[in-house]
Amino acid sequence: MAGMLARRLCRGLPVFALQVALAQPPPATEEEAGRLRSRAAAAEKLPLRRTELTVRPPADGFALDFTSSAAFAANGAIYLLQRGDKADPILAVSPAGEVLRSWGRGMFTIPHSIRLDPHGNVWTVDAASSAVYKFSPQGNTLLEIQVGGQPANHPSAFKGTTDIAFAPDGRLFISDGYANARILEYTAKGKRIREWGKHGTGPGEFHLPHGLTIDPQGILYVADRENGRIQRFTLEGKYLSEWNGFGKTFCITARGGAIWIGTQPRNLPNGAPGWLMKLDPRTGALLGVVESNGHHSVDANARGEPITGVRPDKVLFFRRDDRR
Repeated sequence: MAGMLARRLCRGLPVFALQVALAQPPPATEEEAGRLRSRAAAAEKLPLRRTELTVRPPADGFALDFTSSAAFAANGAIYLLQRGDKADPILAVSPAGEVLRSWGRGMFTIPHSIRLDPHGNVWTVDAASSAVYKFSPQGNTLLEIQVGGQPANHPSAFKGTTDIAFAPDGRLFISDGYANARILEYTAKGKRIREWGKHGTGPGEFHLPHGLTIDPQGILYVADRENGRIQRFTLEGKYLSEWNGFGKTFCITARGGAIWIGTQPRNLPNGAPGWLMKLDPRTGALLGVVESNGHHSVDANARGEPITGVRPDKVLFFRRDDRR
């Protein structure tokens, strides 16, 4: 009976819509949200003070819109990827908010994620065009990857890539999560090696893989957002395990021997109050939390201070409170 109903409901839908309709994530409930709140309440409160990174306007008319992603450089500079039309999409700023340089006007449709590789190069992904760019720290374009494979009739402009991560040997891993549900592997020169994943709730299946990171041991972590879990893989795509109970995980990064995530209850609208959480990469144990909201992306500097963008126009910098 259920199969007959599904066939009737999905008759005439495009293939990608049929796949999604038959592989929906588990329902979000208040009971689940309550367990997540209890878990956060019982965790250690990290000694971090929430501050706003105020970017100082370099010219009249300058303004940031939603900063969808932020990343630290080894020299202390902060790279921002923002979606407004009153500033360049990519900005390098000082910790005090001074704009050091900016670029990228006209190159993006929906700027989504910015990451720095181990050599300090700047990488971005676009959630509409699925274009992936590599830039020098000064803004020179070094490489462009057109991921492709997007459904032509997807109902939303969001239908492309979501994040990028770097393996110790230079390989690239890209999450393609809005219309598709896959992870792609490339060489450092942009040649595709393989891909894996499909819509679903089983091991190696995804419902909006929204963020990914690779730890120094070569474990790939995927923030499987709408499934409410973090999946772990080898760099060859072999499923290892998953961590459940962390809510709607938007973002993830491996820094300083820990895994940082940004999350919120799954039964609330995107941008609802939630937490930045610090996890043990070996066990997934919750090491500490700090309250946040927005957290579309997360990065942390050498001092263990995370940064994230928040709608509509804020960048939150959680600085270590040395007074405690």
